[in-house]
Amino acid sequence: MSARTTPLEAAHREAGAVFTDFGGWQMPLKYANDVAEHHAVRRAAGLFDLSHMGEIAVEGPQAAQFLDAALVSRMSVLAPGRAKYTLLVDEDGRVLDDLITYRLAEDRFLVVPNAANTATALRELRARAEGFDVVVEDRTEATALVAVQGPAAEDVLLAAGCADAEAVRALRYYACVPTEVAGVPALVARTGYTGEDGFELYTAPEHARTVWDALLAAGEDRGVVPAGLAARDSLRLEAGMPLYGHELGTGTTAAEAGLGRLVEAALRTKEGPFTGRAALEAQAASAPARVLVGLRGLGRRPVRAGNAVVSGDEQVGEVTSGVPSPTLGHPVAMALVRPEVSAPGTALEADVRGRRAPVEVVELPFYRRG
Repeated sequence: MSARTTPLEAAHREAGAVFTDFGGWQMPLKYANDVAEHHAVRRAAGLFDLSHMGEIAVEGPQAAQFLDAALVSRMSVLAPGRAKYTLLVDEDGRVLDDLITYRLAEDRFLVVPNAANTATALRELRARAEGFDVVVEDRTEATALVAVQGPAAEDVLLAAGCADAEAVRALRYYACVPTEVAGVPALVARTGYTGEDGFELYTAPEHARTVWDALLAAGEDRGVVPAGLAARDSLRLEAGMPLYGHELGTGTTAAEAGLGRLVEAALRTKEGPFTGRAALEAQAASAPARVLVGLRGLGRRPVRAGNAVVSGDEQVGEVTSGVPSPTLGHPVAMALVRPEVSAPGTALEADVRGRRAPVEVVELPFYRRG
């Protein structure tokens, strides 16, 4: 089956994008230079097409009650206009996806799963909706998503034309507001996956090119460039953000991935049952067998996902993600390791195709904006 394309495919081809298959979608990997795109996001802003992400509408009188039962976190406490990062787990406590949920009104939510997991999230939510007065609808095909990320993101967005500029300026992190951008309707959310300030704009597919072109034009004199998945990956890794299929998955518990706080909060504040509660309680009763840590490369050779982490002659973990950091100038990686070698400052090595690369355990994130 051929890969799906986003409403912005023509814009990417005009910009000289190099494409890759990602989660069943044909997506821009990079344009002229992925390192330059990375630096643009850190110094000014980058423009991303995220239309491959899933969008699932959850609506009805019992929408909040349903999501409390279906997801790990307590969604009923969200005020309209706010968002929360949470997990979708099965009855065995295995992580099926990490996702963001927006509360648009008292009885309306928007759940945003990862592209490769949209079908799984939709199937699970629909199955769990039985017995609730709620409608679960796939809005992925009816939604385009454009993100502008970086220290100049707010200026660029306002310059592109926002019908309610004051509301956009006042947006807190993990909050959203419906408005118009470049004359077309859009849900503007102050969220992102780069470690920088930024916005994600949900709009209709037929309006995606209008929004994209307006943001590029507004950022032309500010150093804004389109950015692909390669820059997005190096940016999120520097910011210590997990990627499903690498730091997260059905074989990794929330606690191992550094997300135990989400489970602890749910077990402490949610009185009723929710999917996976018993399994998560059992996980929380014992220390995790592995711990997610940051690794700073002490040489020039980058370590990559799948490389063994060793101490002496013994394997003590495995790299989940790794890149040469454009911002920091040295290799960085995340790895799941045994707790006894997880303290910052611990000297370890990574086995890179039979050669040892020295690394040091460091605290996450590697990069935090000023």
